[in-house]
Amino acid sequence: MDFRAETAMKTIEVDFADKDLFVRLFGRNVYAVGGYVRDMVMGRPSAEVDILVTGFPLEEIIRRITPLGKVDLVGRSFGIIKFTVGKKTYDIALPRKDIPADQPIRRHKDFRISADPSLPVEKDLERRDFRCNSMALRLADGTLVDPFEGLEDTRTRRIRLTNPRAFPDDPLRVLRVARFASVLGFSADPEIYGIAKEIDLSGLSVERINEELFKILLLSDRPSIGLEDLFKLGALRQLFPELYRLTLSIQDSLFHPEKDDFGHHTVWAHTLLTVDQAKALSALAGLDQAKTLGLLVAALYHDVGKPETAHWEYKRGRMVITNNGHDLASERIVKKILARFRLFSWGGLNLRKTVPVLIRTHHRLSELWANRETVTKKAFNRLAAEIQGEIELLVLLDAADRAGRKGRPVKSLDRQGKWLLRKFDELNVSRETIRPLIRGRDLIDLGVAPGPPMGKILKRLYEMQLDNAFETKAQGIRAAERLLKEKKA
Repeated sequence: MDFRAETAMKTIEVDFADKDLFVRLFGRNVYAVGGYVRDMVMGRPSAEVDILVTGFPLEEIIRRITPLGKVDLVGRSFGIIKFTVGKKTYDIALPRKDIPADQPIRRHKDFRISADPSLPVEKDLERRDFRCNSMALRLADGTLVDPFEGLEDTRTRRIRLTNPRAFPDDPLRVLRVARFASVLGFSADPEIYGIAKEIDLSGLSVERINEELFKILLLSDRPSIGLEDLFKLGALRQLFPELYRLTLSIQDSLFHPEKDDFGHHTVWAHTLLTVDQAKALSALAGLDQAKTLGLLVAALYHDVGKPETAHWEYKRGRMVITNNGHDLASERIVKKILARFRLFSWGGLNLRKTVPVLIRTHHRLSELWANRETVTKKAFNRLAAEIQGEIELLVLLDAADRAGRKGRPVKSLDRQGKWLLRKFDELNVSRETIRPLIRGRDLIDLGVAPGPPMGKILKRLYEMQLDNAFETKAQGIRAAERLLKEKKA
């Protein structure tokens, strides 16, 4: 089958930096496989190229490539070599068969790998998860090897299993279904949901779960697609029980008109919309990946305290569902979630510090807005200090939460969000301005000995600074002197 003839609907340049090098080394026995081929069919640039070499023993492959670049044999027992040419690293693999471990709880890659250079390329493709990933492109002439209709599935954006019987052998594949649906815009074959709900996911490591969730959040235009698939696949119930409870918790239909496709006004329906709106706002604001992830994780968990705080109250002539205190409950719950998933810092952002405080304070901006005619700089100072200077993230989370009642993606920050950012700027309240002006060394110069009493004085001075009692260090020193005189008196 000629690849170019089969993809005549678009011109695809079958090329990458070191293609000719691999052809010189292995002739017609070298292939690009998996995601690279799928992405080429879709017309998407792909930075990662996985290489498959047939007909050559592993030792012979190593002998041929060693003089030409850096060879890493860390995956040798699995029939994989990492080969670096210049700044580009390739995974070079032999054709393999996966023999699943015979144990009740399976982890990702709980396999015994059988690498065999004599295996035909079709047998290697048979072990892969989805048909759209089960294609190989022969580098020498552009021939597509497609025994499982992967080309058709890629064109029609479908996720079908290459081998339904083998799908349960690797539980990570369940999460990959959700990620592919979300990131690539593919639709999963209905049979996958029936198979997935019976798969035990308890053997998956938190690192793998985090990796797949973060890809859904960061690489999707609409992360809600992948999150909803996690729900439909049974992964939400097994891995994210706090989020699963949101699917069973209803909200007041007048205050929260948003609903799922079947008319249910659940906290989950609101959460999905909020995450999508947060993703749109992060793009509009030009956030880097770390800040985007912090915002999206906060959006995902901002209402996890609602199920335990839900009550009916008779208000305004009718029964109303209220969730008083859900922000504090959500903060407490998310701290446990972050600890369970061993999440600390990512990309330089301390998720364990930032996400809970964003969730705790995500309604506080509405109080500033409601009192905008009378609110003073003191309130802005104190809130900025409480959120450790993450003013923009809090404003965006607040805006996403409001927009989580609407179906259409936001195209700009709303009036309330714009006013809040402008007001912080007009009042000169920022991460820099809320740093303590008076430090311990300043008090030492005034004759104060280190110890608990100094700590109390510093705390009092910082409160005075936030209350706008002084705005410069010189003013702060004078305030400290007055405070010390009062204590002596």
